Amino acid sequence: MSNPVYGKLTKTSRKVEKSSGFFWVLLTSLILFLTWTPFQTALFNGQMLEFEKPIFWASALSCILLFVWIAQYYKSIRLDDQRDWLMVGVLLLPLTYVVSLISAASHYLAMNMVIIQCIYAIMFVIGLYLLRDKKGNRVIQATVMAVAYLIVGFGLLHWFGQGKTAGAIAKWFSNTVMNGIYTNAVMVDSNGLRLTSVFQYANTYAAFLMAFLFAAVFFITTSRKWYSQVFHSFMLVPIIVSLLLTLSRGGLVMLPVVFVLLLMFLKPSKQILWILYYAISGVASLLISKPVTELGLQLNEKFSGSSALKGWGILLGVSIVVGLLGWLIQRFVAPMLEKGLSKWSARKSSNLWIPVGSIVVGGLLIFLFIGTSLKNILPQNIATRLDNINFNQHSVLERFTFYKDAMKVVADYPIFGAGGGAWASLYEQYQNNPYTSRQAHNFFLQYLIEVGIVGFLVFMSFILFIFFKYIRGYIKADEEGRNSHFLYLIIVLSILMHSILDFNMSYVFMGILVFLGLGGMAAVMESKPLTKWKMKDSTARGVYSAIVGIGAVVVLITSIRYIQASDAALEARKVAQTSQSFEEIKEPLDKDLSIRPSHPDSVLLLSSLYHSAYKQTQDEGFYNLSVELLNKARKDEPYNKFMINRLIQGHELKNEKDKAFDLLVDNAYKFKWDIEWYERIINQAFDLGYQALGTGETAVKDKYFKRGTEAFEEVQAGIKHLATLPEGQLQGRAFENTPDMILNTGKMYFMTNQPDQAAAALKIGIQEDLSETASQDITQWYLASLQKQGQSDEALLDKLMKINPNAKQQIQQLAELQF
Repeated sequence: MSNPVYGKLTKTSRKVEKSSGFFWVLLTSLILFLTWTPFQTALFNGQMLEFEKPIFWASALSCILLFVWIAQYYKSIRLDDQRDWLMVGVLLLPLTYVVSLISAASHYLAMNMVIIQCIYAIMFVIGLYLLRDKKGNRVIQATVMAVAYLIVGFGLLHWFGQGKTAGAIAKWFSNTVMNGIYTNAVMVDSNGLRLTSVFQYANTYAAFLMAFLFAAVFFITTSRKWYSQVFHSFMLVPIIVSLLLTLSRGGLVMLPVVFVLLLMFLKPSKQILWILYYAISGVASLLISKPVTELGLQLNEKFSGSSALKGWGILLGVSIVVGLLGWLIQRFVAPMLEKGLSKWSARKSSNLWIPVGSIVVGGLLIFLFIGTSLKNILPQNIATRLDNINFNQHSVLERFTFYKDAMKVVADYPIFGAGGGAWASLYEQYQNNPYTSRQAHNFFLQYLIEVGIVGFLVFMSFILFIFFKYIRGYIKADEEGRNSHFLYLIIVLSILMHSILDFNMSYVFMGILVFLGLGGMAAVMESKPLTKWKMKDSTARGVYSAIVGIGAVVVLITSIRYIQASDAALEARKVAQTSQSFEEIKEPLDKDLSIRPSHPDSVLLLSSLYHSAYKQTQDEGFYNLSVELLNKARKDEPYNKFMINRLIQGHELKNEKDKAFDLLVDNAYKFKWDIEWYERIINQAFDLGYQALGTGETAVKDKYFKRGTEAFEEVQAGIKHLATLPEGQLQGRAFENTPDMILNTGKMYFMTNQPDQAAAALKIGIQEDLSETASQDITQWYLASLQKQGQSDEALLDKLMKINPNAKQQIQQLAELQF
């Protein structure tokens, strides 16, 4: 057993249990776990029913792994030094999510995040111990790299139109394969085809590729076996080509930043080798990017075996050449550099000069590819994406808007946050303009929203302490010690840095890599004894094992129950598509809701079932059951728009229009950029106020008309605000006046004796073309409002009378109405 501590501040490594049967069970199980997880859409926490079941399975499997860990390492558990206490510290992360349940915007999403945080804590604890062992560390590193390369190959199979081949393999262990093909391994958006592999999201795949591009070069420069050097060199071109095919600007922007940071950990000879490998593989990848891109675009339109073979031939041929070059460089160039730069390497701060120089060179390359005709060697779609990298580009402006809006949420939930999934639940209330994004596109801000300042400080203290102590130990270590766990720093730093720009950590697989990596970093960090907090070994292992063991049992049972709930919800959805039987559909829904009473999908489906039964039978019992179900669920899900709408529909179904209107008004602030919500308020305010006018209830009429006109004024203020958005920023969803909204607002002003306000509102809707009935009505009421003020618009009246000869008489009648 090697010394697991870089620094010399602790006693020699305590003996960890020898490689017993439990050790191999734990190691083998973790290998299978790491192989299975990425093919479940990388365990995307998509806040939808379709995505949650694999996450609960991962949680259950993690708990089983933890039980094996306890069996293997029970006798080795201590609480003697800083590293040991990190096992306790990591438990605070899920605990802060448990605390945030108190103020959770969505109990359903918050509980899912508690489960996910438990997975991360377990991965960290396992990594902290398992990765101290030489064999365990070596095997896990090989597994992580093998899985990464498998994901790269899986993505390229889809790019070359061979999705059915990949799907035939993946279907045995993935729930993402539909009709024989892994869903959206190549996604389509406004930029065209983008490679996503297992992630279904190109930007996160780019973050993943960035991490393992650095990892591949690291292994080239540290491997002693020629075949390992060749293989890792061979993979550079497929990784870089895949990175280009994601069309991810964020990936291309963050790659040089992380690259420079990593260079600072290397001595000059290694820095030059890293730059050399990236230069060779980068040039090779750029040279073949155009044909590979064009072939992929063709093959995803119509498959051709010969074209696919050609694409693979180009890619593999160039990769083989780069692989052989990598071996030659390591065989002949690397020793020369090591010897020639040995004196320079011994100088203080020698590792800073090349990173500084690489910033200048990198800046020059960026200028050449963005500002000159050199970009023409790239495929058109990639060149276009590069050309759009600037601070006035819509995605950059939108992200800044997300970040500002996120801070508004933090201001209202500062201490313990708004619970897991808070952004998805709350963003419509705080958004600056009507964009649609259930992710904040910044992991750290999203974390801050969810657990507040307290939880965020706990998290940042945890990871920064590990980074600080790892770097301290790294500086003092010898070459072998530095290389032993450097892969984990590469993975953690790459993913977390890119997560400043995107929601990579919403993929639980990425989070697993990060926390396993943090465990690997902590396993070899500099660690001081803590005499003040030291416990007896027997007490420490007993207390800690009991706490995490009981916690794991609770999480395991919860995960299994949630799997059952998810299965029942999916079964109900499936039955509802083929059956009309009330009882047949209701049975799985009852099972789901007995486990998760506010499970949104099942609440909505069951309430819909009750509404259908009420319409058919007019039995108020069904209506009451629906109201009771929705009101109960809304206590846990107060911001769920679908539940609110379903409750409104129920009131409308029973002709309780006043209650429906009150719900619309009371919840309008939650969806302030939903133009349909405003339109419903305005239209229903007019209907209810007009009805009150007919019964002589003037006060009631004024109440409804006042609320309707206020809603219209809010819409006008919103439209004015949108006009101030920066030129490059997209507005998002439509937010504009509609004919019905304008007409009814004008009528309400008119009927409350405000003809000037009525005219101003109605004028917004005047159209050049008056052929539509709605346009004629708006014009007629507008002219009546003018006449009420002693004004007129003869040209508009003449135009209207050509379509409606009775218009003048009708306008006169309206103008004479008294309210």
